[in-house]
Amino acid sequence: MRRAGVITFILCAAALFAARPCFASDGKSGGEGSFDVTSFIFGHISDSHEWHITGIAGREYSIPLPCIVWDGGLRAFMSDRMEENGYFLDDEGHIVNSATLARPLDISITKNVLGLIFDSILLVLLILLCARWYRTHDVLKDKPTGLAALLEPVIVMLEQDVIKDAVGPEYRRFSPYLLTAFFFILINNLMGIFPVFPGGANITGNIAVTGVLALFTFLMVNVLGSKHYWKDIFWPDVPMFLKVIPIMPVIEILGMFTKPFSLMIRLFANMLAGHIMLLSVIALIFLTAALGPVLNGSMTVVAVLFGVFLDALEVLVAFIQAYVFTMLSAVFIGLARHNPSPETK
Repeated sequence: MRRAGVITFILCAAALFAARPCFASDGKSGGEGSFDVTSFIFGHISDSHEWHITGIAGREYSIPLPCIVWDGGLRAFMSDRMEENGYFLDDEGHIVNSATLARPLDISITKNVLGLIFDSILLVLLILLCARWYRTHDVLKDKPTGLAALLEPVIVMLEQDVIKDAVGPEYRRFSPYLLTAFFFILINNLMGIFPVFPGGANITGNIAVTGVLALFTFLMVNVLGSKHYWKDIFWPDVPMFLKVIPIMPVIEILGMFTKPFSLMIRLFANMLAGHIMLLSVIALIFLTAALGPVLNGSMTVVAVLFGVFLDALEVLVAFIQAYVFTMLSAVFIGLARHNPSPETK
């Protein structure tokens, strides 16, 4: 019960600090006005050139991030010095040259980029610390402890029950990529739920990130596909008129692209929807603030309890989506590497 109380307090405090800057100023009353739900939700799930921390007493606290643009030459400056360097952000969040109104090539370190760098470093550290235990211990005599005891069951389960069964005899060749994809997605999913810096970046809810992950699987499948895989695409075992027209080759070629597309959309949509649902529930606390203390207090209790439930559900979804992406990638690779025996032809 004590832990549940602490979790509830943290969620309420995080919601209050996160939502304070989203109250629009009311010119008539001179105080805080209506609550801007759109800014609250999309301000948390969108990418940004600064990492917003909180707002206290009308003052916003953010971490400025490096802006790097190519505009007749390489220029770099912090996001809080953008206007001084002759640039501004348009309505879509793109950097624009104030003099020419042109958009330069933007290679800035945004919130999602910084979160991606941090999560990647965290992943490397976790794996190296786990490998360090195995280098200093005899696995035949000592049982894993600490981080190794946490990661070993997950790795063994994935390799033996998912990758080996889906890929087949060559599973060890593809295990490094598939295991890396699983832990990379899992860490980014979990860090996206954590509301305090350096967490909170909506990385796997960004379609560009999930698109690159799906592209890696696409390349693994099609670059390393066997000759039987390509034969089934361009000359499948179907009636001759379906090959000559050709109906089946066109369908198979489309299938090459729909598989990675489904991987991209599934991960992106599930993680983005989870963030929006959780933020929408928290927003109820502030939407009912003007309806009186009784209704607002009642809705606050409901929103916090439901928010705790959704947060726990998001943790589960974080594991499920990492598992599903890895499993489907292993299945697609296994289908591309499958060489049927003469009896099954």
